[in-house]
Amino acid sequence: MQADVIQRLIENGLPGSEVQVAGDGRHFQAVVVSASFAGKSMLQQHRMVYETLGDGFRNEALHALSIKTLTPDERSDGASASSSDD
Repeated sequence: MQADVIQRLIENGLPGSEVQVAGDGRHFQAVVVSASFAGKSMLQQHRMVYETLGDGFRNEALHALSIKTLTPDERSDGASASSSDD
């Protein structure tokens, strides 16, 4: 799976989100800014992102994804992103 494919999947699954993805073809880092994260826990935010990827993890096309999630307000405030490495 390529970074641009991951970015497109997340953007399509979370309309209005801003997504940046980098990686080496198997290990990726994503920063996702979405208003839909407001009021949700870090776990809920990350589940929302993973749901956009469909079978990427199950078929091992995507081995590892580190996710940082922010709401637009958090980004504006310069708050640290919620992150995890899976």
